[in-house]
Amino acid sequence: MNSLKTLFLSAVSSGVLLSASVMPATASAAAVAPIQLAIAEFLDVQNKGLPGQASYSIGAINTSGLPDDCRNLNVTMDANARPWGKTHVNVRCTEGSTWSLYVPVDIHVLVNYVVSARPLTAGQIISTTDIRQSQGDLADLPQGILTDLAQAIGQLSRISLPADRPLRADMLRQPLVVKQGQNVKVVSEGASFQVSSDGRALNNAAAGQVVQVRLASGQVLSGIAQKDGTVAIAY
Repeated sequence: MNSLKTLFLSAVSSGVLLSASVMPATASAAAVAPIQLAIAEFLDVQNKGLPGQASYSIGAINTSGLPDDCRNLNVTMDANARPWGKTHVNVRCTEGSTWSLYVPVDIHVLVNYVVSARPLTAGQIISTTDIRQSQGDLADLPQGILTDLAQAIGQLSRISLPADRPLRADMLRQPLVVKQGQNVKVVSEGASFQVSSDGRALNNAAAGQVVQVRLASGQVLSGIAQKDGTVAIAY
């Protein structure tokens, strides 16, 4: 019982909440404690890669009918499982006896995320005054949520949005720096030369995207659109 108490206090101090239902009548403290510890160690490692402050609770563990001679526990999470929110881990005994069980866990990740500070219109270029940061549990937020203001500043809103709406990556796009039919400067550069020429863009492009340009000679070249609206071709 002292070892279980020590485990519980250690878990609480590290941000782990063990469910009050962890030990049903069919499970002994001696059988449950090593499983709790193995799960806690696994989640501590898993959560290091999450974008915010993580904590978790371990649900009920029913060891009824399981052999008590397990010498090694292996804990995994399904490859396609979301690593936060209500999920489960797989616990397998790999030495001494062979068994496996599912244990529910609830993983909370407190993150900063980006919301609209005022209504946004479709096609609007987002500035620092248009957005702000809020804080919440990643499990309660939509997929693709932006967590850094820099991810939104200078981007173009695809749709109109009300104030206080969480911003997702698919709501924004880079503004066009080159538009189809626009006259552009083409900069061709190699190890020991740089040549500039004029041409006409054959497609729209944001910074970093490929754009085709027809030169005055009729030759069509492909280059990379730059933030200043020029087209770079590297040799």
